[in-house]
Amino acid sequence: MSSLQIQQVLAEMRALQARAAGTPVDITPSTSQPTDFAALLKDSVDRIASMQNQASELSNAYETGDKSVDLTKVMLEVQKADLAFRAMTQVRNKLLDAYTQVMNMSV
Repeated sequence: MSSLQIQQVLAEMRALQARAAGTPVDITPSTSQPTDFAALLKDSVDRIASMQNQASELSNAYETGDKSVDLTKVMLEVQKADLAFRAMTQVRNKLLDAYTQVMNMSV
């Protein structure tokens, strides 16, 4: 997998995350400055974890009878967290496939 393909996948992940959060984002990969891949990956995992935590908190609040929590909001947050997690899983699978292919290359 080339670095351009990785940048495209990461841009798609950012677009999905922004769409789930309701904010517009530019999905074209920026090539003006290098990015630290490990930091970018950690940031994405942290954001997805916070989305899941927020969905869990809203769900628990609704289940305990909090009148300020709307069922629609709970369901939307749970679906957003699920979609983000699935996207992250697909990216992980692609990265593992790419790593496997690179490791199996003969020099």
